[in-house]
Amino acid sequence: MAFLATFNFVLFLIVLASLLHFTADARRLVESDQPDQPLLFQYHNGPLLSGKISVNLIWYGKFKPSQRAVVYDFVTSVASSKPTIAQPSVATWWKATEKYYQLSKKPYSLAISLGSQILDDNYSLGKSLTNQQIMELASNGGQKNAINVVLTSADVAVEGFCSSRCGTHGSGLGGSSKGLNSKFAYIWVGNSETQCPGQCAWPFHQPIYGPQNPPLVAPNNDVGLDGMVINLASLLAGTVTNPFGNGYYQGPKEAPLEAASACPGIYGKGAYPGYAGDVPVDATTGANYNAHGVNGRKYLLPALFDPATSTCSTLA
Repeated sequence: MAFLATFNFVLFLIVLASLLHFTADARRLVESDQPDQPLLFQYHNGPLLSGKISVNLIWYGKFKPSQRAVVYDFVTSVASSKPTIAQPSVATWWKATEKYYQLSKKPYSLAISLGSQILDDNYSLGKSLTNQQIMELASNGGQKNAINVVLTSADVAVEGFCSSRCGTHGSGLGGSSKGLNSKFAYIWVGNSETQCPGQCAWPFHQPIYGPQNPPLVAPNNDVGLDGMVINLASLLAGTVTNPFGNGYYQGPKEAPLEAASACPGIYGKGAYPGYAGDVPVDATTGANYNAHGVNGRKYLLPALFDPATSTCSTLA
């Protein structure tokens, strides 16, 4: 997808939404002439992820231990119920996905936990990956009751990265049991720090188009990794509520608006194109965040679409 210098920021946010999509193809989103018209999410009667689900992290390329810890703590924070964690918390943000399960009127329940970690810092498939190779890497994780997350380092090029997406989620065929093939869910997110931070790490970097407001300060002092957390959070919410393309979404199946991608660029109250919204500022570091996590972490997480009110719901 080619970007034009005259591209305005409203359309940039729509492209930003398309960068987090379900399929391997670039998607095209059309801005509504009636922006106040509520989105009508539909449940397409397919399964949601349920039961005890492990999130397995597959690190491809060079990541520092401190960088891995940022993501590790985020996934742990999703499932944390520790009363000592300040509010609003990552777990509070994640709890909003329960509304999708309640509206499905099916006996679904979901418990997310951190699974295994796989390190591939020798670039076993090279530094330029195709969609098929991403799925190949994802298949190295568990293939039952799991979400396998492939995270590629800043020096790895991935098909469609930056030009049409920051990450994606989908499903693959796992092993067979009693003659039936099982499916596993997977997510891929790339580190955009050196390749396209203005697209995939906003609002921690100035956007490539539109109003050039000062960027927010990354809460973990790493523009690339904090950007990855935003994209991972968005895709994780989309994965559990629309894992196989027939769950909750609005629009065409090939280019669905999902739980987080329906609310692009919104992180706090009062958000508008070019402004992420009113979010707290850490008094010590000056970093911007809206959610507390384990080990004293702070994160900036995207708004989630509330299917009960047809509005974008923020933590801050």
